Amino acid sequence: MPNISYTSCPICKAENFESVFYVKDYTVSGREFEIVHCKSCGVRLTQNVPGENEIGAYYKSADYISHNHNSKGLISQLYRKVRNYTVKQKAGIIKKYTKLSEGSLLDIGCGTGAFIYTMAQLRWNVTGLEPDADARNTAKALYGIETLSSDCLFSLPADSFNAITLWHVLEHVHRLHENVAQMKRLLTKDGVIFIAVPNYTCQDARVYGKYWAGYDVPRHLYHFSPHAMEVLMQQHNLKVVKKLPMWFDSFYVDMLSSKYKNGSVHYIAAGMHGLMSNINALRKREECCSLIYVVK
Repeated sequence: MPNISYTSCPICKAENFESVFYVKDYTVSGREFEIVHCKSCGVRLTQNVPGENEIGAYYKSADYISHNHNSKGLISQLYRKVRNYTVKQKAGIIKKYTKLSEGSLLDIGCGTGAFIYTMAQLRWNVTGLEPDADARNTAKALYGIETLSSDCLFSLPADSFNAITLWHVLEHVHRLHENVAQMKRLLTKDGVIFIAVPNYTCQDARVYGKYWAGYDVPRHLYHFSPHAMEVLMQQHNLKVVKKLPMWFDSFYVDMLSSKYKNGSVHYIAAGMHGLMSNINALRKREECCSLIYVVK
């Protein structure tokens, strides 16, 4: 499959793009990819991304933390420590917005399984989907959980899940509208979808520009603003009912951004940028570095 070059917006179908800048893939290839901005819905897109069958090579790195339980370095260690806290926080969000203490949950892009293991311990019936075979094997080794290939999404029975979660996953999905439509089909009548994605309208992104780690090209195909996410959901008769901040993401993303910009992490400066971004987001919640969209 050839690289994907957008001539119309995959969300709103408009053909009104402007070039923003070129961003380097710091994780695998060192290649630069153009980011374009849709003037209609506000989504940003990575141009000339590898097709669905070729993108897997861009995830094969010890630095890709969500797929590698043993990745080294201080940033990776901090990521895992914070994750132990945030998975419990996410569990609380699921319970609050589904109004259920137990139920059926589908986690799309479950990585090495930390979140679904937590939910299983809380007596939820969990199903995890993950495209990377190594990550699926790690989930089994660490937690004894059998996860499924992402291809299984379209063979799951309708009306099966009280909650569907995508923690930093939707920005990676090639067949965007097909996946959203299928998620809607899989929800029970009162089910809820939880979508976490980076937010390029945050203060961090303005500070670091093309070095902002939230772009993560070419693995991130789309770069959502709150408005772009709402437009996408509306096209499937779904509604964003709440936007929740992910406060820790600012610090993690700023450390990576500092590394990309300076060649090494300037921890104090990155920490201050993360703190100032979160202070800004206290006043302007929609400018948090990452947001969880609660969708019904």
